[in-house]
This record gives sequence, C-alpha cells and structure tokens, in this order.
Amino acid sequence: MKPEKLYQRVANAIATAIEQGQYPTGSRLPGERELAEVFSVSRPTVREAMIALEIRGLVEARHGSGVYVIASPAGTAPAAELDVGAFELIEARILFEGEAAAVAAAGIDADALAKLDGVLAEMASFDPSSPEALEADRRFHLLIAEATGNTVISTVVEMLWELRERAPLSARMFAEARREGVHPRVDEHQLIVDALRAHDSAQARVTMRDHLRRVVDDLLAATEVEVMRRAQSEIESQRGRVTRRLRA
Repeated sequence: MKPEKLYQRVANAIATAIEQGQYPTGSRLPGERELAEVFSVSRPTVREAMIALEIRGLVEARHGSGVYVIASPAGTAPAAELDVGAFELIEARILFEGEAAAVAAAGIDADALAKLDGVLAEMASFDPSSPEALEADRRFHLLIAEATGNTVISTVVEMLWELRERAPLSARMFAEARREGVHPRVDEHQLIVDALRAHDSAQARVTMRDHLRRVVDDLLAATEVEVMRRAQSEIESQRGRVTRRLRA
C-alpha cells in the first residue's frame, strides 16, 4: 500500500472534519497559514489539499474571500485519484531536466540547436495563452531530453510532461495558473539555449533549474487562496521555504 501523501493527509483530515460538522456547508475554512500550522506542513501542501478538496466537490475558492464548504464528503471522489501535485512534479522536473540539460550541453549538435531555435521562434510568435504556446514549451523541453542521446532520460522527461496534464491535481493547478496569466517565458528558454550552444554543462543545469524554480514562484502567486494578501516580506519568506528543498 502506497504511503499517504502530505496533501492527501491534510485533505482527508479536513474532509473528515466537514463530515463531522466541524465545518458545516457554507462556512469558511481557516486560512492557509493557520492550516499549515495546525498540520505542520507548508503552504504549498495546504494549497494542494484545497485544490484536491475542490476536485472532490467539497469546497470552492472564492476570490478575495477564502475557501468555503459547499458539500459533505458523501459520494465524492476518493483522494487516491488525485495522486500527483504540481509542486511535487516540478521538484522531479528540476532534478531530471536540470541534469538532462547538463548532459545535452556536452554533445548537442547544430541540428538539435536549430530545432530549439525554431521552437523558440514559434513560442515567441504564438499568443502566450494559446494551446500552441504550451505545446511549443513541451516540445522545447523534450528536444533537450532527446539531445542527451539517452532514451531513458527522454522517456522519463516525456512521462513527467504527460503527468502535468493527466494527473487531475497537477492539471488543475496548472490550468488555474494559466487563467491567472502564467505562460511560458521565452527569455528564460533563450538562456537555456545559450548555455547549450556554449556547451556549458554547469550553466545549462543552472539555467534550467532556475527556470523551473520560477515556475514554482508563478504557481504560488497564481493559486493564492488566502483571504488577505500577505505583506511582500512574508511572501518572499514563504517562497524561500518552498524552494529550499529544491536547491542542489
């Protein structure tokens, strides 16, 4: 039996509290900070738990107000269906795609670089919010994995991208981020190509990891569900806690 993930533990505990009447239908749940302290977890974990409860139809986030109970747990989808969250997925991508970029930089050829330049040009020409821009982003990262010449690395990176859209919890978080205006950044992708063209493995690793860490920042900003925005110093402090585990 797979161990229960942190966000699942939090979501299930809140679902039980709703079922037992601690949070009746129509009531507002405590804020992220309070829940993070109660369960001794990070705010990203609480955020994934809230989105998991939304997917199960138990709560809804109301912009500028908070998260409200809209149903009891009876008949809702089991937590096991939710599985992979966006922050967990990005942590894996930082590990695998950072190293893939480093490996690719050592032996990438002119043909592969030309393909990456072409995808960058497409990405810049598309409406950032379009499905075409998202697909160009995906192809960019898969081309780098292919440039390693290692089919296992290519397969793993492709699988991580498939999980991004197939795992309900992850897909929901990225969809919300897109609605809030989070789209692929061409300039960050250009820095990765520059490092690859220079055959600088260390820089390719750094630029890829930095790019993906900024995705974490974007998700934190786009899926904000606190009733009141925290002061900038508090937001920066939290972002530091989120990224600490992700830094090499």
